[in-house]
Amino acid sequence: MQGQYVYLEKLLPAHDNILRQLAKDDRIWEFTKAFAINEDFDKQFDTYINTAHDKDALNGQQAFVVKKRADGAIIGMTRFYDINPKDKRLAIGYTWYLPEIWGKPHNKECKLLLLQYVFEELGFNRTEFHVAHQNIRSQKAVEKIGGFKEGVLRNHGYRNDGSVRHTVMFSIIREEWPEKKEKLIRLISANENL
Repeated sequence: MQGQYVYLEKLLPAHDNILRQLAKDDRIWEFTKAFAINEDFDKQFDTYINTAHDKDALNGQQAFVVKKRADGAIIGMTRFYDINPKDKRLAIGYTWYLPEIWGKPHNKECKLLLLQYVFEELGFNRTEFHVAHQNIRSQKAVEKIGGFKEGVLRNHGYRNDGSVRHTVMFSIIREEWPEKKEKLIRLISANENL
């Protein structure tokens, strides 16, 4: 999957060391608490990346690295997960980017590429986004690209630091996709003019 700003490449073991170094920026994990940047970081990262490589984990998944088209540098990761071919739905998440990318067109274009693949190639009916309630920045980003807020799953799980996590559920469905696609294209174009 390739756009003007980013391209997505399937996660390979060759990416692991670069991702380990990039993931050490604690600003990335401020709200998700996926990692604590401390003496246990390497152990936490090993668990994280081994799960990302396991296609059977998370009810089926495919992880991708996100690279800048300009220079091929890895700027983050994302995944399809909870893939249900029978019901033609999946979730997009476990997405993170380097802070210098935040607010730029890279995430919007990444979502455009993923959603195009889900609706136009796979012919799926539904894409979900599960966002931690503390992660207001990600909730706003999903709403901005057209995600419909369906509700909050209270006490839905625990973050790695042991605190309770509520999950805010968003979706985009097939019937909405043409309108959402146009919105995403406009948002990416608007970013070009900043």
